[in-house]
Amino acid sequence: MRKSISALLCLCILFAVLGGCDSNNRINNNQGSNQNNSQKNSPLGTADSAKGSTNGSKDSTNNVSNNTNPNSNADKSTKYDNLTELNGTIRVVTTIFAPYDFVRQIAGGKAEVMMLLPPGSESHSYEPTPKDIITIQNCDIFIYIGGESDSWVNEVLGSMDTGKMRTVTLMDCVDVVKEEIVEGMESDHSHDEDDAHNAGHSDSHDHDDAQGGEYSDNLDQHDAHSGEYSDSHSQDDVHDRDNEEAIHNHDESHTGNHTREYDEHVWTSPKNAKLIVQRISDTLCEADAVNADSYKEATAVYLAQLNDLDSRFREIVDSASRRTLVFGDRFPFRYFADAYGLEYFAAFPGCSSETEASAATVVFLINKIKTEAIPVVFHLELSNQKMANTISEETDARVLLFHACHNVTKDEMSKGVTYIELMYQNAENLREALQ
Repeated sequence: MRKSISALLCLCILFAVLGGCDSNNRINNNQGSNQNNSQKNSPLGTADSAKGSTNGSKDSTNNVSNNTNPNSNADKSTKYDNLTELNGTIRVVTTIFAPYDFVRQIAGGKAEVMMLLPPGSESHSYEPTPKDIITIQNCDIFIYIGGESDSWVNEVLGSMDTGKMRTVTLMDCVDVVKEEIVEGMESDHSHDEDDAHNAGHSDSHDHDDAQGGEYSDNLDQHDAHSGEYSDSHSQDDVHDRDNEEAIHNHDESHTGNHTREYDEHVWTSPKNAKLIVQRISDTLCEADAVNADSYKEATAVYLAQLNDLDSRFREIVDSASRRTLVFGDRFPFRYFADAYGLEYFAAFPGCSSETEASAATVVFLINKIKTEAIPVVFHLELSNQKMANTISEETDARVLLFHACHNVTKDEMSKGVTYIELMYQNAENLREALQ
């Protein structure tokens, strides 16, 4: 990663020494709050238990949290032995939105839930700040993906005494599969070797440029069969989903040493979401036995909702006239597609750092939509939609959102949007795409 975690850790120590982490601020003003987890969040994105709380902090943070000053140097050894002496509320930190919302649904007002990723920001480019690192150090439960986007976690956790911190790695909750390069898709490796394409984008990758300009100017240079790919798209890069064996090591340490080969977007399948929710619930019960019955009851309700969501997707797919999706974007839905037997075509795999495809890739997706009369081209949340819009202009396919629940906008966070709500929106858009 671009920043030195070691340097950040030094800054954290200096921050604590200078008094930036007042232990008196660890106890926020949400004591006694036990609001229902279905209520809306504050504009700060805080959990229901601390709606509107500022906790006397004068510092602004990038964390989505129900404690706006979580940076404390109080003795971590008291976290479990003296939980009620703090405020009877455990602190949970997550890296992204999906597990953040899972905790909200299970814990309600009985836990302080913080999301490190600022609302509206791109998850793959996230790097922790010194405050984020201190926030992790002072939490009771830390939940992270365990994939390449969390590569910084290893060094951060390795620098801390995590003996009293419980961790949940999402990729340890399910059977993981290798990231897939399907026909027409660019890998990061091939994209880097495409000198002509890189030269055309050497100045910047500005996501706010006029939509579609990079693609439409070059489309005329490719005929209907121009989707040829460089030698770097070898047969070894293409994985047969029907024959691929799910590979997962349940004995790995909490640092989540998964390689880039494995798709990290495990929460996009409701089936996997249920497994993750159960693991989070079990961890909450272990960390906070006093409220275990409440967590178990909320978990049962939430698992039933996820079952209903899964049934909705299955009903849509079973009654559909087609099973092919096209994304003018990255594709972080490998687990979702596998769960419902869907075929897909996209510009990049889900973990790709690229956002601008070659003209050949765009033409391939255009021809795929035209050939199969596919009515929808999808884009991801927080995407500039340029590629999807270009494809739409050439095919008249409707541009729709398919939300990966990595992150949400500031407005969505302030309105208290949930994973379930976003996935039901996906269900309706999927229905239109499979007509």
